[in-house]
Order: sequence, then C-alpha cells, then structure tokens
Amino acid sequence: MRVEIWSDIACPWCYVGKARFDKALAAFPHRDRVEVVHRSFELDPDRPKGEVEPVLTMLTRKYGMSEEQARAGEDGLGAQAAAEGLAYRTRGRDHGNTFDLHRLLHLAKEHGRQDELLALLYRANFAEERSLFTGGDERLVALAVEAGLDAGAARAVLADPDAYADAVRADEREAARLGANGVPFFVLDRTYGVSGTQPVGVFAQALARAWEERPSPEPVGRAGAEACGPDGCAVPRH
Repeated sequence: MRVEIWSDIACPWCYVGKARFDKALAAFPHRDRVEVVHRSFELDPDRPKGEVEPVLTMLTRKYGMSEEQARAGEDGLGAQAAAEGLAYRTRGRDHGNTFDLHRLLHLAKEHGRQDELLALLYRANFAEERSLFTGGDERLVALAVEAGLDAGAARAVLADPDAYADAVRADEREAARLGANGVPFFVLDRTYGVSGTQPVGVFAQALARAWEERPSPEPVGRAGAEACGPDGCAVPRH
C-alpha cells in the first residue's frame, strides 16, 4: 500500500501531522508493506529566494493579527508539538522560500533517504536556532549528508535551479488535480484522503480502511482540522 503525503517544510501542522501519522503507522500491523512517499507543496511559491522574514512578522502581516496574538498562536503550536514529543522554537524562527528544500527531497527520494531528510529539515526549521533560510547552501548540504546523501550530489542540485524543478511542479499539479488546497494532505492508495493534522486514531482508521480496499472513496477525519493553505498557516488565538 502506498501513502502519499503532500507537505511543506514551512508548515507547522505538517510537522505535527507527520509525527502523528508516524505513530499510527508504527502501530499498524502491515506497516512493513506500506510505502510512504512525500510530495511537494509550496505554501509561498511566489516568495523570491533570499527574501526572509521572521515568522512572527509574517503572521502579523498575513493575518492582520497583533504581535501578542501571533506570539500566543506560536505558543499554542509549541504545546501541540510538545505533546507529540517534538521540539518547537516559538520565538526567533524565520520564514522563506522552500523550493530548494523540495528539490533536495526529490534527490533524497531517488536514494531512498527522503524520510530521513524530511525529518532533519523539519527539525532544523522548527527546533534549531540556526535558520534554514539564512545559512546558505552549505547548511542544506550538511543536512543532506546527515540524511545519508552525497555532499557533491546535494551541491550540484542546489547549484542547478532546474534540477528536480519539474518533479516539484508535477507534485504540485497533482495536488491541485486531487483537490488539495492545503497541507498536510494524505492520500492512501488513491482511495482515501485525509486532510489536515488529524489525531493518531484517525490516521490508524484510515490505514485500516485503505488496507481493506473499500471500493468507494470516503473522506476520513473531522472537518476543519488544522492545516496550512495558500494564504499561510492558521495559528491558535488565545
């Protein structure tokens, strides 16, 4: 069985959602026969490369909220991440263009290291002090090497803006074709769709149903689950 997951490194709900899905998959009796493929989805594709701003600044600008509300929202996200055992820096993070990160993930896919690189990119973006967007290419190369990739291959991809660009765009077109207007978006055997960061139990239910190969596509999970959309990531307000 194949599970395809559309996500973006800049999406906090994708970070939390991956952790919840991984817990459900770990408990799934047929987990060794499940192939997980990560697909590209850019939340801010029109942002120029190199244009970086603090996350709190982006939130106040995009949502029209006060800085106090933005801080409270980040605190809420931090609490949800902590509940899944994830580190989350609620202050001092940056927001930038993620196209190069997706291109590297396609390189990692070819070498069977996609999940490893994705986990490292999430950790770097949400938990570490050093920004993914201001550290230069060598920061990304170091993460690629940590994931098990060749440094020279990673540098070559980053130096060539066309490398894997078509693969990223193809993923994004496929997401649009499937009706995904936000991430995370999970598709199980092209039969069941799970949208947003659902509870572990919902992912477990979806895995079981997809395994049983039910004939009719059926939405799984509650409406209005937290997700990141074309206008960014909605955050809790307190």
